[in-house]
Amino acid sequence: MSDVHLDSLAERLKQYRKVQQWTLEQLAENSGVSRSMLSQIERNKANPTLGVACRIAQALGISIAELVEEPWTQPTIAVVRGDDPDNVMRDDDNGHVKMLSPASSETTEFYRLTLPIAAQLNSKPHFKGTWEILTVHSGKVEVISGHDTAQLNAGDTAYYQADQNHRIINRSDGESVLYMINCADAPNASGYQRI
Repeated sequence: MSDVHLDSLAERLKQYRKVQQWTLEQLAENSGVSRSMLSQIERNKANPTLGVACRIAQALGISIAELVEEPWTQPTIAVVRGDDPDNVMRDDDNGHVKMLSPASSETTEFYRLTLPIAAQLNSKPHFKGTWEILTVHSGKVEVISGHDTAQLNAGDTAYYQADQNHRIINRSDGESVLYMINCADAPNASGYQRI
């Protein structure tokens, strides 16, 4: 690793440890990495092995990439082109689902859903802690999350748990157009399933 990379690793380790409000001793206890090694890493005096970095990341509840990747600057504007076929997540008899947020977003996704007459969009549970916010632009739908049901008309918005079975049913005489935000609370959504 380059010196610049080690500097940023040292800083990231300190920041993540402080977010947890842990002392070096507490991180050592939770990671199985000695306090002296952790101190050396934070002072940029030691370069951790991959195994050590993995144990630290796991203890902090972050991915190894979050701990060791080179820092990068995210652009201030991300554009999702309307005609980009890569953003179409689904296109079948039960509807057209298009992602409107950048694919690089890890915890929040924004979709436009177009559901034909009587279509159902059935979803299995997403990552624990995931919620969806659904706004009906036109039409009428029924939202079912677990055992709860809500009827939504144009202009209505529902906020519901998506970490359990859930579905959206078009109850309109025509197609319904919806906008949905999918929010995963967890910092590492590795078990997360898209629509």
